[in-house]
Amino acid sequence: MNHYKTCVYGVCKNEEKFAKRCMESLSDADVVVMGDTGSTDNTIDVLRNCGAIVHSIPVNPWRFDVARNACLNLIPEDVDICVCIDLDEVLAPGWREALEKAWTSNTHRASYLYIWSFNQDGSPAVQYYHERIHARHNYTWIYPTHEVLKYLGEGKENWVFADGLVFKHYPDDTKSRSFNLELLELAVEENPDSPRNMHYLGREYYFAGYYDNAIKTLTKYLALPNANWREERSFAMRYIANSYTAQGNILEAKSWLLKAICEAPRMREAYVEMARLAYRLQDFNLVYFMTNLALQIKERSPRHYNEGFAWNETIYDLAALGAYYTGFYKESLVYAKEALKIAPNDERLISNLKFIQEKCNKVSYL
Repeated sequence: MNHYKTCVYGVCKNEEKFAKRCMESLSDADVVVMGDTGSTDNTIDVLRNCGAIVHSIPVNPWRFDVARNACLNLIPEDVDICVCIDLDEVLAPGWREALEKAWTSNTHRASYLYIWSFNQDGSPAVQYYHERIHARHNYTWIYPTHEVLKYLGEGKENWVFADGLVFKHYPDDTKSRSFNLELLELAVEENPDSPRNMHYLGREYYFAGYYDNAIKTLTKYLALPNANWREERSFAMRYIANSYTAQGNILEAKSWLLKAICEAPRMREAYVEMARLAYRLQDFNLVYFMTNLALQIKERSPRHYNEGFAWNETIYDLAALGAYYTGFYKESLVYAKEALKIAPNDERLISNLKFIQEKCNKVSYL
């Protein structure tokens, strides 16, 4: 196996509580370079005590691409492979071996499995393939937020998949995401024809509760001539549907969810969203129908991230309720047990299982 000099790098601010955990996962790196953007806690000291080279890189006005490029420029010139990380992430053991096994002298980029969040039982909730590993030279970061790498070299960019290299993300739920909206508006202003930025902006409007803006922006995204990623288009349609639901326009919500299903029929999310809406409307036949269609999809999409609710206890909980209220009690019991396996401490699921079990016993007795 070839040996390539590997540097892990990233930017940080006030992440003392994550720094040591992250650094412990990077022990196989040849060098770790961190750009601190203004910490007022002990982040810098913790990083340095764990062996990182830490530089101060104030960025004002704030942009993620500027910060990452400033840190990238501080990486030693003789590094072969750069691995970008945030301090709320860890690299699973064996990452270096997996990376070197996949990398060749002609490689420019590597993709890998990224686990964004976890279920209560420790299984992956949201996961997708990421691509923040790259050669030292001929790359720059672009976009103020949701930044991506741009290849500046000549000829074709050569990719590999690092099988067995896994990033695990443990997000800080106390952090505000309010700054993202302003940065995404800037990103769209700078790149109005970028489907990616338009999609993220519309999604952010939805998350912030600006439903009219979300509908308008995501509809504009869908009309872009190069917005042809079907999985992403399906997600945009779901956000439009959910925005209409929040406004009480159920007919439009159903219409957009059907469009989302047709756009990406091998993804569970839109089916589960329709089941959620049906449950809200007490349409248990539709709940049952949609959850059963969703559960026929056994594999997560490798082309897009997958929502946790489509693969955790949520889908089984809805399926149990749909089956119960349509009279399929034994089937409901099976689904209720599956939901509780994933979320064993959920008191409502525990109560539901007991209630369904009692109903099954009564029906069997009769």
